[in-house]
Amino acid sequence: MDYGLRFSDPVKYSRALRRAHELVISGVPRPEIPNDLADSWRRSMALGISPDQHSPRHLHDAADVLELRQEHRLQQVMPALNDLLADDSTSGRHLLVLTDARGEILWRVGSPEVLRRADRLEFSEGADWSEAGIGTNAISEALVTDRPVQLFSAEHLVRTHHDWACTAAPITDPATGRLLGVLDVSGPLDTLSADTLRMVRCAVRVAEALLGTPDGGTPLGALSPVRASRQADRQPVAAVESLELLGDKPAAVFRDGSRVPLTLRRAEILALLDSRAQGWTADELAYELYGDAGTTAAIRTEMFRVRSMLGDTVESNPYRFVAGLTGRSDSGRVLGLLREGRVADALEAYRAPLLSRSGALAVQLLRDQLDLALGSAVRSSGDARLLIRWLTTDMGAADIEAADALGRLVGRGDPRYLSFRASRRSRWLSQP
Repeated sequence: MDYGLRFSDPVKYSRALRRAHELVISGVPRPEIPNDLADSWRRSMALGISPDQHSPRHLHDAADVLELRQEHRLQQVMPALNDLLADDSTSGRHLLVLTDARGEILWRVGSPEVLRRADRLEFSEGADWSEAGIGTNAISEALVTDRPVQLFSAEHLVRTHHDWACTAAPITDPATGRLLGVLDVSGPLDTLSADTLRMVRCAVRVAEALLGTPDGGTPLGALSPVRASRQADRQPVAAVESLELLGDKPAAVFRDGSRVPLTLRRAEILALLDSRAQGWTADELAYELYGDAGTTAAIRTEMFRVRSMLGDTVESNPYRFVAGLTGRSDSGRVLGLLREGRVADALEAYRAPLLSRSGALAVQLLRDQLDLALGSAVRSSGDARLLIRWLTTDMGAADIEAADALGRLVGRGDPRYLSFRASRRSRWLSQP
């Protein structure tokens, strides 16, 4: 059977697995169900789990679970896992679950609709999702095999779980190797992608790295050398002072004067955050930066890296800068100066295009808006010196209206106007 069908045609793959499920349950081996999985089914049924059972046993009520969370070591990594993998927006379609070492669910995060679907299976806090608690599932398999596991549809023993795809991996204490719990991502069959298992593995590595630091904070390897040294000395991390987004070498500048370079993708995300005080959802950022191929998982991974590097500068749900940081970029300063009517200062501050290497449409639009705002202000100034300065920049060189405005001010026969007109004609003739 073609394994790739679970991604390309999940409905067809599920039908085949359901047929195989019924045969294996009745004692007829099928190649679609590996021996290890069939063994897990037999162990589960020997423990009294029926394929028709849909209710797990419950070990604690909700109030007790809240206390268990406070005492559990995974409490300190749950915020990071939430940033990386959770989606509790109204359109979110998968569930993030974190269990203890026995398989009892301590945390779950998802949209209201996904939580309602999970409630119907009692896939909730305090429920036991070990083999003995509910039969074969991704969480129980991760506990038994001590490795990442992905179960799709009728690979689950209990029939009411056949509409779900689940990916789980164990989290261990990096110091002792002791199992601490299991991270699981579950959702409808079509939410599973070829990247899901990789993302869960990545999140587990992040969690274990955080657990390996003295205070459960950001791993030193995720910081710049300057900030890693500061963290190792137990000194507070300097707050972000501003962002450099103009030109081709984006960076974050901290109040202590240190400067941390940004990758283009992270700079693009920060440029979008800087442009809208109310913030962006993970879905919105994924679409703006990746188009239809964008995933919230990719955005959450980048946002975790951004927050590891910059500290608590970005809030979640939606993603947005903390109060006071929006507009503190060099591009934001240009717009701020324009709002104050300081056109000459804005022109001086506008040293290069916004993220000049970015081809993302959303960033291109921000870049065009900045050009239009400054160009309009310069043209309206009636100042020939400002017009000449604008026309000599990369951003204003193609501004035909600015050249015409200069001609009206200094005269059509003025050498300054004629030089810009000749330059414009040269560019026009050189176009294919």
